[in-house]
Amino acid sequence: MPGGHGSMNDLTRPSRVVELLRQFDLSPSKGLGQNFLVDRNVLEKIVALAEIESSDTCIEVGPGLGTLTRELAARAKRVVAIEKDKKLSPVLAHTLALCPNVDLCFADALQVNWFEVLALYTPPFKVVANLPYYVTTPLVMAFLESPLYFERLVILVQKEVAERMLATPLKGDYGALSVAVQYHCEVSVGAKIAATAFFPPPKVASSVVVLQRRADPAAFYGLNSQEIFFKVVRAAFGQRRKTLRNALLGGTEYSLSVVEKALARSLMPDNVRGETLDVKAFVALANIVAELI
Repeated sequence: MPGGHGSMNDLTRPSRVVELLRQFDLSPSKGLGQNFLVDRNVLEKIVALAEIESSDTCIEVGPGLGTLTRELAARAKRVVAIEKDKKLSPVLAHTLALCPNVDLCFADALQVNWFEVLALYTPPFKVVANLPYYVTTPLVMAFLESPLYFERLVILVQKEVAERMLATPLKGDYGALSVAVQYHCEVSVGAKIAATAFFPPPKVASSVVVLQRRADPAAFYGLNSQEIFFKVVRAAFGQRRKTLRNALLGGTEYSLSVVEKALARSLMPDNVRGETLDVKAFVALANIVAELI
């Protein structure tokens, strides 16, 4: 069984990880955010939250030493693992030798064309990954904005990023990421993870976030134009100290007349700020702007 964990085969044992790194003359790259998962309970929790079916294609970004990859391979139809660090090629060939349904792609996940990478695979696609912290936000947005339907994302992220994804209006971490993620997905935190679950331990705590993507968020929210919605959201949070009126005037091409009429029809005061609006309020405002332009 590829996901088996006899003592020699168990990649969640720190001593085995140290041994593998020594064997292949490797050391974790701080620049690439390499913190390898060494906690079997956390590993099993991630896999359980992913709800993998035998027909699924799983996408993993940053397979590292192949710890999570093997567990995914034992359950999914195919696993596509995207790894930026080519130095990990020999160790992955070794740890994934018994996983014929894993396809390794050595590339920068922020640069790949997902249509090209996944052209030969069948949906549904699920993203299950211990994401390098420095790529989390742009990568999550790339998955959510893709026309390809990544139906479920189960990702290990920095605790602060998880808090931003779940934040509500007027909370300190509420911003464009919160609105975008909550527009596209049902969001929940599956688990909080201590730094000791990794080797080497990062300086921050982590959380497992579950994003269940809505099949048609525009229909779900009754939104008429996604383009206008995201333009309004980006402008609203682009300059936090500004009122929404001034942020829209400075951050979009909409005229003073359009902005003032839209705010008036939304029954919002002139001094309202973007961070007070939830997703539904942004949808309502965007729909009014769409009617006015």
